[in-house]
Amino acid sequence: MSPTNPKAPLVCNGSALRKASRRLSQLYDAVLAPCGLSAAQRSVLLQVERAGSPTMTELAYAMVLDRSALARNVKPLERVGYLALRPDEDDRRSRRVDLTAAGRAKLAEANRLWRKAQRRFEEVYGEERAAALRVALAEIYSDEFAEAFGQP
Repeated sequence: MSPTNPKAPLVCNGSALRKASRRLSQLYDAVLAPCGLSAAQRSVLLQVERAGSPTMTELAYAMVLDRSALARNVKPLERVGYLALRPDEDDRRSRRVDLTAAGRAKLAEANRLWRKAQRRFEEVYGEERAAALRVALAEIYSDEFAEAFGQP
């Protein structure tokens, strides 16, 4: 990208995706700000709700994060009482993540705001393009894509 032409497309797919991801995070974070959660924090709460009581490993896998990055995202949510960690009953070395009642309430509040951000995105980008983008991105973050790329 040229400093003289900031709209020139990037040649590197990774850089373009990271820049788009940061911009989208900024936009969604601004809409979610009134509830006190970031888009990343909402995503953690949502994944825990969907999975029930996942282990940290299961949650990291679902979010395509390494465990240390996940731990950095979980700690503040645990500290404010939205998540609770407990030892797994079958494997005491593993910890399970539970969504608390306060976490469910906060997620419901965040989801109302998230829907506004989602509508805005689709108004600006277009519903069909947004749907196609989600499909393309899902392919990129799939295990099959990582394997085809040569990653385990």
